[in-house]
Amino acid sequence: MLPRDERNGSAVKCQEIVPRSSCEIITRDRKVPNPYISTLCGNKVQSDTFTTRYLHNMAAKEEGSGDRQEPEASDEYLTCFEVDKDRILSSSAFRRLARKTQVFAFPEDHLRNRLTHAVEVSQIASRISKATGLNANLAEAIALGHDIGHGPGGHAAEEAFAKFIPDYFRHGPFGADVVLAPMNLCSQTLDGIRNHSWSMPLPATAEALVVSFADRIAYCTHDLEDALSIKLIDKAMLPSDVIFVLGEDKKTQVNTLIAEIIYCFKNFSVIGMRKEYGEALLAFREFNFEFIYKSSEVEKANEMFINLNSQLVEFYIDNPLLLPSSVVWKQEGGKDLVKRAICYVASMTDDYALQLGREFLGFNRFIPYSINATCH
Repeated sequence: MLPRDERNGSAVKCQEIVPRSSCEIITRDRKVPNPYISTLCGNKVQSDTFTTRYLHNMAAKEEGSGDRQEPEASDEYLTCFEVDKDRILSSSAFRRLARKTQVFAFPEDHLRNRLTHAVEVSQIASRISKATGLNANLAEAIALGHDIGHGPGGHAAEEAFAKFIPDYFRHGPFGADVVLAPMNLCSQTLDGIRNHSWSMPLPATAEALVVSFADRIAYCTHDLEDALSIKLIDKAMLPSDVIFVLGEDKKTQVNTLIAEIIYCFKNFSVIGMRKEYGEALLAFREFNFEFIYKSSEVEKANEMFINLNSQLVEFYIDNPLLLPSSVVWKQEGGKDLVKRAICYVASMTDDYALQLGREFLGFNRFIPYSINATCH
């Protein structure tokens, strides 16, 4: 349910402050790592040459078919990161994001779900990458796939699965290493998806760092917009210092933060924000935690999904023959069945998980609050 891995009331201050030319820059770490240089295979295509020629020297380069687990021939028309983006967009796992919770469970017409969130993150990351000369193809691929590992109810699934194997299930690594593994994506794409959360190790490319910021910009602004649309909160509640720095409406806030990241990259060669803007974004996030993500309405739905996910995993552990034969997650040790059960439940949409809960478990909890009457 929450938009990040951190599920406590206060935001984790994992930013670093970097002094550069008498200016403090807030980044995910003290410096942007060197661009990911990989061993590439396959033949160059004309678009590879065109793309590389106009990229910043910190950008990830794409040549041939890319650095993949299984070597393959180059696509006749698409660069390697465009191939990744195409495979993610065409996958059933991406389509299932349309029925997975962003913040508000079972959203109707106007509220975000995990798929629309991924699209908004991709748009923001693409704008930043194109303006800075980074590789927009890679940024878009990472952004579209960054939340593909979420289970039913979003972050509630992570909390439920932790009861079985503590600190095992995290949506970034699960998305990269399990859900997307059959697609044979480029290592840079998988690395960015695996490590997009701020609580994870730094990713290997500048484009992945852009996606980390784009993710935070997107969910802070659009989750507020959704909460306002259902009258969960009032606009006057937003801190005045956030409004002063970032603006009052979503469009202004997004544009201000995008412009700030572009400014810092062009002037200081880092993916980050000056202190004033970074602190405003942090205050924005803390406000969302206090008044949206930790609100009683959202917490009730969150509790329902924790119970549902937990009971489904227990059910499939007790009834392994009901697990589809396609769910194979071979691991050494005695917890293989537990991981298979988690893998299957994590792949479900909110609707399908609730359907199975009612069918097999007599799970009769409906969504504990209604948004239909207040949407406009």
